[in-house]
Amino acid sequence: MDEHGFNNMNVIPLVDVMLVLLVIVLTTSTFIAAGAIPVQLPEAASSVAAPLEPSTIEVDARGRLYLESRSVSLAELRRGLGSEERSRPILIKADRSIALQTFVDVMDVVKELGFTQVSLQTEKIS
Repeated sequence: MDEHGFNNMNVIPLVDVMLVLLVIVLTTSTFIAAGAIPVQLPEAASSVAAPLEPSTIEVDARGRLYLESRSVSLAELRRGLGSEERSRPILIKADRSIALQTFVDVMDVVKELGFTQVSLQTEKIS
């Protein structure tokens, strides 16, 4: 009996399997990140309150305002933040090219409403 070793190996089926696994992982991670998978959490007699998620205010390069990714005017921003808890953190993401007055107007609204935890998102200089 003659036994011959492998001269070459066909890796195409292996690549196909790996691509299918990659698609499954990416699809699952997308659902988890978006919170699309419904989960009923167990109940407990005692629990610790989770820290509040920050309200996000964004100002684009044209000076348009967005509260939680929804386009708003300055008056709508005031109304939208008016119903928020004052201890809730505020995160401001402002384009570097906006007029200073637009930023000052947003800060005035936040300060007038009594929010104390305000931060400005920046990028690290590389």
